[in-house]
Formats: sequence, structure tokens, C-alpha cells
Amino acid sequence: MKKLITITTALFAANPALAHHPLAGAKMETFIHGILSGVGHPLLGFDHLFFVALVGIVAVYTTRLYSAPLAFISAMLTGTLLSSFGFAIPATEIMIIISLLTLGGIVATGRNMNLKSTIILFALTGLFHGSAFGASIAGQEIVVGSSVLIGYLLGLGIIQYMIIIITGNVAITIWKATEATAVSVRMSGAFVTGIGVFLALEEIEGAAFSALGLG
Repeated sequence: MKKLITITTALFAANPALAHHPLAGAKMETFIHGILSGVGHPLLGFDHLFFVALVGIVAVYTTRLYSAPLAFISAMLTGTLLSSFGFAIPATEIMIIISLLTLGGIVATGRNMNLKSTIILFALTGLFHGSAFGASIAGQEIVVGSSVLIGYLLGLGIIQYMIIIITGNVAITIWKATEATAVSVRMSGAFVTGIGVFLALEEIEGAAFSALGLG
């Protein structure tokens, strides 16, 4: 738990610019730059990182750990690609907050969704998370060349699938959480829900300041 708190604190304190530029804002010019950027982005964005980890935990209890998350990955990459070409989904950040609250809440209550419902939820949330990735990075990289965008999508997909599979296996082998009702599993859901609440309060605060002309 101490390690988790330390990591979370570091992620909250991270430079916002780095969350959108894993190469510290350097110009993306090559296929390798794209891969590095794709790998780095979800690791530096705590909201995406913990959501993706939770996808792995949820997938465990569908008995399709390795295949069910592909719905999320496919939709996420589709959302990224669409957004990079200017077809961004409106209110993406708000929908990401809702996704954190929804998936986190489901896990926190110990519910075990069926495979169909899980795949639908993974696909919907994947589109929104992908749209955010595309708007913040891929949209800038595509003007450099298609190789950068391809590298970015490849890195983005691989790293998130790895996070999902690793987290799912941690739940099985280390936590020994054979049921969705396990305390460790429910705590992970509560943790992600807490992140969603934090981000929601930030959005509300920002809107309030803007309405008062203080933003």
C-alpha cells in the first residue's frame, strides 16, 4: 500500500507537459519516436494508466483475460486514429471521468459482469480513451509522417495490452483473488473511483471559476 501511495503521489506531481509528450516535447520524426511516444503516454497519464490496469482485473472474471481486453484495445486504437484525423469525440475528458467512475464503481461493488456486457463496456470506454490520446499526441505527429503515427499506435496498443495482462495475472497469482468480491479487487475499484471523483471535482472547479470569470 505504501508503494502504491508513493507511485500515485509521483504521478499527481508529474509535469503536465510530460503527460502529453513522453519525449519531453521533442519533435516526433521517426517510427521509433512514434513507438516511444506511444509506450510513454499511458504510463505518464495516471488516469489512463489505472483505468487500463482495472480493465485487466475485470477481464480476469470473464475467464477471457487474453481476449476480452482486445475489445478495449481495438476501440482505443480506432478512437486514436479517428481523433488524429480530426474526428475527435466531444467532451472526451468528461467521458473519461465517467468511465473511471463506472468501471471503478462496478469493481468496487464486487459485481461480476458477463462477457457480453464487459466487451461492450470495454469498447465504449476504449473509444473515449483513444480519442484523448489522438487529440493530445497523434494529431501533431501525423503531420510529420505516417510512419510516426503507425509507430505511435503500435507502441500505444502493445504497452496497454501488456499492462492489462500483467495486472490480470497479478490479481490471479499474487492477490489470489479468485472472485470479483475479493477485498483486494474491490479496493482497486474504489481506488480508481477515487481518481474519477478527484478529476470530476477538478472539472467542476474549473467550470465554476470560468463562470465567475476567474479562469
